[in-house]
Amino acid sequence: MLDKDRARTILSLALPIIGGMVSQNILNLVDTAMVGTLGDASLAAVGMGGFLSFMSQALLMGLSVGVQALAARRKGEGAETEMALPLNGGLMVSLLCGVPLTIALWYAAPHFYPWLIDDPGVVAEGLPYYRARMLASSFVAMNFCFRGYFNGVSRSGLYMRTLVIMHICNVAISYCLIFGKLGLPELGTQGAGIGTASATVIGTLTYVILAMKHARHAGFLRARPSAQTLGRLLRLSIPSAIQTLFFASGLTAQFWIIGRVGTAELAAANVLINLMLVLILPGIAMGIAAASLAGQALGRKEPEEAVRWGWDVTKLAAMVLGAVGLPMIAIPRVLLSGFIHDPQTLELAVIPLQLVGAIQIVEALGQILQGALQGVGDTRRVMVVSILAQWGLYLPAAYVVGPMLGYGLIGIWVCFALYRLLLAASYVKLWAGRKWLGIEF
Repeated sequence: MLDKDRARTILSLALPIIGGMVSQNILNLVDTAMVGTLGDASLAAVGMGGFLSFMSQALLMGLSVGVQALAARRKGEGAETEMALPLNGGLMVSLLCGVPLTIALWYAAPHFYPWLIDDPGVVAEGLPYYRARMLASSFVAMNFCFRGYFNGVSRSGLYMRTLVIMHICNVAISYCLIFGKLGLPELGTQGAGIGTASATVIGTLTYVILAMKHARHAGFLRARPSAQTLGRLLRLSIPSAIQTLFFASGLTAQFWIIGRVGTAELAAANVLINLMLVLILPGIAMGIAAASLAGQALGRKEPEEAVRWGWDVTKLAAMVLGAVGLPMIAIPRVLLSGFIHDPQTLELAVIPLQLVGAIQIVEALGQILQGALQGVGDTRRVMVVSILAQWGLYLPAAYVVGPMLGYGLIGIWVCFALYRLLLAASYVKLWAGRKWLGIEF
């Protein structure tokens, strides 16, 4: 049984993260619902453009894991005046790498984007959306660094506050630019991309203001990180960045595979994944909480406590995600009807959403223990397992089962469910093996 005090500690850290992530993904769904009124081509374009943006920025997003792991370890060690030095390093790397990345992808996009999708209508809608999103690449990276820091030092409420502000701005700006309200031009999908990029910049400014108030004592913008700190940050972040890149590339490849089946299936998949990301948020948030709790315990030289936090967070997440999965199984059409307006497209998404609901307890195992392993510095083995499961098994199987054998979206989602089951089992084995206890940084 899970001790009530430990459950309270987990929830006090995880609930603000859940709240912030819910605000983020619900507002992303609002964007999807707004664009969905423009038709399947626009909906498919935003889906492809969004995941391509995720892939393009994935290497920078990996900085969050290194910042969180180092900040949590320093907090556990009692070195509070050094907690924000990894954040300073992450922000520096974000600027040095983000600006050239933005310039390169802006000019390269017209050459590689049409290769990903055959439908000219989707390309015409998706390319301006993607280019607008890419303008905020450095700010996306900085936001992830701030997220890692505040979660690592158990100040997740500040993270939630920023996301609420950022994503309210996202909806307001996107709505005006998609439909041409308040005298602004009617830009359609490009307006949605500009709205998301603008809100990301607003989020970064909000984070800076909060960090000046709550992290100056920890060294925020007071000292440059040492070469040793930067080395540790990169050693922890690079495997996670590579994993995130491959994961994001895999999502883009998944969209490419589904695009070989049809545009309606691609539109349905966009809604499925966005809806799924909202409904599994408790697991993602608790994984971040597990990373902080286990990392802080190791900083205090309490290895058995770190092991126990991983299992305890997993128990709580399994109960929560099991409950979250029930609506996906019982009322899939109700959940889908607000986003898909074509009856035939909606029916394509029903069984895949029920499959997602059926594996939610297993998803809890994978999400929590992946987060915990990254929080204790075992980023390299997590990277290897994630890449092999996704690229070595899932994507080849999805291509064969979906477009080649003709089982369509349902066949692809059966492969997806089996892939997530295998991934969860692998992370359970890694955590139970305890080899991560010997990692020092």
